[in-house]
Amino acid sequence: MKNRHLAGLFLIVSSTSAFSQSSVTLYGLTDANIRYMTNASADGKSILEMGTGGLSESRIGINGLEDLGQGLLAIFRIENRFFSNSGQADPALPFWNTAFVGLRSATLGQLTLGRQTNTLVDTVTRAYASNPWIPYANSFQPELTLTAGIWTSNLAKYIMRLDNVFAEASYAFGGDAGHTSYGSQMAFGLGWLPGGPINLAAAYSLTRDSTNGSLAKIWTAGGSYKWDATQFHTGYYENRLDAGFSSFLNGPFTQQELTALKYLDFSSRRMMTAGVTQSLGTAWHLSFNYWRTWQSGKTSSLDGSASQFQFVTDYNLSRRTDVYLESDYGLYRQDLIGAQLQGANALGSAPKSTQLGGTVGLRHQF
Repeated sequence: MKNRHLAGLFLIVSSTSAFSQSSVTLYGLTDANIRYMTNASADGKSILEMGTGGLSESRIGINGLEDLGQGLLAIFRIENRFFSNSGQADPALPFWNTAFVGLRSATLGQLTLGRQTNTLVDTVTRAYASNPWIPYANSFQPELTLTAGIWTSNLAKYIMRLDNVFAEASYAFGGDAGHTSYGSQMAFGLGWLPGGPINLAAAYSLTRDSTNGSLAKIWTAGGSYKWDATQFHTGYYENRLDAGFSSFLNGPFTQQELTALKYLDFSSRRMMTAGVTQSLGTAWHLSFNYWRTWQSGKTSSLDGSASQFQFVTDYNLSRRTDVYLESDYGLYRQDLIGAQLQGANALGSAPKSTQLGGTVGLRHQF
């Protein structure tokens, strides 16, 4: 019955699309992997398992657009993330973790409304993300923690591109009666993106606590340099929290996840990133990444630091299918022992001061 309903839904989408001369595209990615990790438990035991997400969490979505004439398009996107090992939706995300509608003009830019990627992530992915050839939101991408996750709900976002200059501004509505700023987020991003050899960008966001209006400030800046088939990237991230900041309901992290990330333990957290990606023909990608994190705790006992290293080998069997081998090593000190710094879709926290991991996976995009 469910299959008939689903088929009927796509028939309706297709027929409506044809009638209005719209374009509706079904897309997705399935990433299955097997991962080994040391110190996966408090007593130091290792684990070998099929992971919920490898280099890219699995997803399925629908993109749509309608030509309104005079260079104006109506656009929308809905997307669900799921675990390939179990078929379950990611419990940390709503069923539609991306859901927006908007207008795109050839001359005036793009305005979108709904749950969507935040301005910090948009800025980083355009200029200095780690492993830039991989679809974003992977399971070992520690900079995602420092951008306060990937998505923001109730977000109005405007993007403008003028030649090589990229600019973005966004505002998330808090929706608190009598305290309109509570739970809100304002962000700006700016980049110089000629496509190569140098790309530079920076972004800033100001988030208010959903219950008391306390502030969380985040800024980032970085760039990349491409020389022939080699690309270097580096970035800086800083988070500063008021003492009273404890929740942001528009963000991707629940209270439990903020605790797992030790996000509420610090007054400031800084990260430096650096990496290099090497392409060998059209089939091979090799990359090395390094992340260094410093945490100034709300008390001295909550200070901490982390160093993380990663090496990735990726081989394309075809334009849509690839196999990969990933290895990573982390050193965690003081309060960052136990922190879930591997990324927003982490495969596990680090209950010991060191952690070694390895992943082999197969991925298909459509």
